[in-house]
Amino acid sequence: MSILIDSNTKVVCQGITGHAATFHMARAIAYGTNLVGGVRPGKGGMVHLDVPVFDTVQTAKDETGANASIVFVPAAQAAGAMIEAIEAEIPLVVCVTERMPVLDMVRVRHALKGSKTRLVGPNSQGILTPGQCKLGVMATVNERPGHIGIVSRSASLTSEIVSLTSAAGFGQSTTVGIGGDPVHGMGYVDCLELFFADPDTNAVVLVGEIGGVEEEQAAEYLKTAANTKPVFAMVVGRHAPETRRMGHAGTLRALGGGSAASKLEALRGAGVHIIDNPALVGPSLKSVL
Repeated sequence: MSILIDSNTKVVCQGITGHAATFHMARAIAYGTNLVGGVRPGKGGMVHLDVPVFDTVQTAKDETGANASIVFVPAAQAAGAMIEAIEAEIPLVVCVTERMPVLDMVRVRHALKGSKTRLVGPNSQGILTPGQCKLGVMATVNERPGHIGIVSRSASLTSEIVSLTSAAGFGQSTTVGIGGDPVHGMGYVDCLELFFADPDTNAVVLVGEIGGVEEEQAAEYLKTAANTKPVFAMVVGRHAPETRRMGHAGTLRALGGGSAASKLEALRGAGVHIIDNPALVGPSLKSVL
């Protein structure tokens, strides 16, 4: 099994005729992802990547039975695209768009309240269930089906952890890139709950960064959660100067809070196995599992 996506997931791509969407969705189709349609206002009726294009998400859902959407829409229009998918009651929406305005994401978060949609992103690498479905922009050269769940704010480190867990002989059940933006959809706690409920996931690797409070929230959740599985964690940015942004939008440590040290301390206190170096992922997993 897996979480969020599998071989039965029916995907529509919003912004399908754009350059980035064409490039990445062609690779997703070659991987085996079941792309059933695309959405591009004003281009309904055409065919692109051998699937029909629709003017609206609602029409695409009604005509294809899609249960997931991936958003390849420029930042200025991405909030509207996500809200359209939420209002069409698409169960899962993945947004890879970077540099989303924060106030736009506040509007999206408001639309999510009480909805039937789970949102991953924006600024997300996407979701990968090895051998079944690729819904994102990640490479797949090092993935292999297995039993380690991975949830991460960092796209590059997700790829590194995928490579290292595969090299250690474990493989992955599902990888989820929740994105690094300060306002986004699903977080660590949401993903941990799904991984703990998935019988095919034996352990979880959590990759954190400086800034924000999500790692601390995950630690508080783990202190009281029932039926947990082994959780391993690493937090990057320990040498980043305070008040200076590291990488993308969410990785900012300021006023003494959100440091790598404080996050690791919180996770260690919740019984998480701390990994000090990515190269130690394999040995750490082998020492516990």
